[in-house]
Amino acid sequence: MSEPKKIGEVFLAGKNLTRVFGHGDKKTIAVNNVDFEFRRGEIISIVGESGSGKTTLAKMILGLLNPTSGEIFYEGKPRDISSHARRRSYWQNIQAIFQDPFSAYNIFNRVDSVLMDCIRLQGGTKLSPEENFNKMSDACKFVNLKFEELTNKYPLELSGGQMQRLMIARIFMLNPRLLIADEPTSMIDACSRATILDMLLKLRDEINMTIVFITHDMGLAYYISDTVYIMEKGLIVERGSADEAILSPKSDYTKRLIGDVPKIYEPWDFSASAAETAPVTEKAVIGNGVIGNAG
Repeated sequence: MSEPKKIGEVFLAGKNLTRVFGHGDKKTIAVNNVDFEFRRGEIISIVGESGSGKTTLAKMILGLLNPTSGEIFYEGKPRDISSHARRRSYWQNIQAIFQDPFSAYNIFNRVDSVLMDCIRLQGGTKLSPEENFNKMSDACKFVNLKFEELTNKYPLELSGGQMQRLMIARIFMLNPRLLIADEPTSMIDACSRATILDMLLKLRDEINMTIVFITHDMGLAYYISDTVYIMEKGLIVERGSADEAILSPKSDYTKRLIGDVPKIYEPWDFSASAAETAPVTEKAVIGNGVIGNAG
């Protein structure tokens, strides 16, 4: 688990956020009266099963969905993204990496265009071709790619791992205050997964960026997070430090999530009743590694 570094003031917060889809008998409350506070330089994990509302919450934070009710506060004031200019200004500081790299790019834009869009978004319209090349090359080097090998290629000509790295290169160029990473390593192999996480944490340390991981992986949440939010059916049912939320959970739902993770040193019990009553201990194995061993 990462140690808190340079965690500062609250700069993004949500109050009573609710998002409802549909009407009447077909109404679904995807996010239900949720509060949150994100601090500068903090690493947060929002954890829950499919359908828990975590991705809907992320889309509201990004401004891709409007809340049905409630409000988001940015730098202490109600967020205003009502115009194109204000939305563009907001997106200069709030960015995302999505789960599926294959759907994250316009298939008609080459890599050069993808990176040039980042330079333009940051106001670099008067840079020379050499300065643009250097910026794109430096961003690719940060994620262990060579721009010379990517130039004039389309994203779909790259591997999944290369596309994920290219997304992080974009973040390096944009230098946002907040990054939402929605299952950013779920579609790549274990070795590349560790590399991608290392790159994201390096970005956090270099520019004091806040990172919000949207995930179902309790191991990821425990090892990297300063703060963990657990979501169930649109509600925040647990929040606190990684130790508080995962080693000492209060919610029955959190206990079940932890109990559902197979234990290496114990016989696996797939019965529903066992999952509901499995004890939470410091010898629990979360994800691909042991949380801790008290003795």
